[in-house]
Amino acid sequence: MKLGLSLGYWGKGQPPGQAAQVALAEELGYDSVWTAEAYGSDALTPLAWLGASTERIKLGTGIVQMSARTPTATAMAAMTLDHLSGGRMMLGLGVSGPQVVEGWYGQPYPRPLARTREYFDVLRQAIAREKVAHDGAQIQIPYVDRYGLKSTGLGKSLRSTLHPVRDQIPLLLAAEGPKNIALSAEIADGWIPFFYSPHDATFAHDALEAGFALRSPERLPRDQFEVACPVQVIVSDDLEAAADWIRPFIALYVGGMGAKGANFHFDAVARLGFEEVCTKIQDLYLEGRKDEATAAVPLDLVEKIALIGPKEKIRDDLAAWRESVVTTLMVGGDEATLRLMAELVL
Repeated sequence: MKLGLSLGYWGKGQPPGQAAQVALAEELGYDSVWTAEAYGSDALTPLAWLGASTERIKLGTGIVQMSARTPTATAMAAMTLDHLSGGRMMLGLGVSGPQVVEGWYGQPYPRPLARTREYFDVLRQAIAREKVAHDGAQIQIPYVDRYGLKSTGLGKSLRSTLHPVRDQIPLLLAAEGPKNIALSAEIADGWIPFFYSPHDATFAHDALEAGFALRSPERLPRDQFEVACPVQVIVSDDLEAAADWIRPFIALYVGGMGAKGANFHFDAVARLGFEEVCTKIQDLYLEGRKDEATAAVPLDLVEKIALIGPKEKIRDDLAAWRESVVTTLMVGGDEATLRLMAELVL
């Protein structure tokens, strides 16, 4: 099992000490560092800035929002970063949800799986420096008349002027639902879970197997398939106090990151055996009772998806993660936490 450093996206600005944190992770033997984006800071710019002061650690996006850029623009950015870093780029992508896609990016959300399949096809063409051509239901390159907007008819298939460092940059798909997880195993080089638990992973295992059954021989072999999973780590002798650091995060995503009936994070946690709890959290959160929603997150839910407690408990709990499909634990925290995880995992 490998370790990745998870940085997420910014709040008011870049968190202090990020460059030192990444340098420490590289020194400790962490395999990768991961940035993110939603509707604030982007994932690519910080990764380029941080990558300039590192030599070995892989640079991953966890995740780039597909609706934020055309697939060729995403390919350009990934290829450029791959050049700047000497071939260390790992491109994690995701579709997000309708509130962000339509409310922030101004793009249509319906049929996200079909769009993902088309998006990945264009990405692979562009990164391999082929002439890009795609005539899909949602993506057309060259552009054709759509949505009442006329084409000049002058567009033609183009090949990137930039020669790639590698003809394949690893593409990972963030997914929570079974169909999307299966799609990652079919078309991607890896899967980025969210709210994954090694204790209740049958549905994820079955979804991956369904996707692998459809995987093309030209893709990376399944024994090289990456599963990079974000896992929060809180070291404390007081379990409830440790869980209190994570409860607001769970309440936010289960209760507020998505509309009622269209919240994929809600669905992911509910599948772990907490549907009734999720309903309570969501109802309280949407009523504006956020403190009560946070308090409604039970300890056993936190323990299923995170590593909390004293060092000895975390060491023992890691056994389930080692036996799971996860190949990289994406963790964050202060220097002591990063050092502890390096001691326990590497």
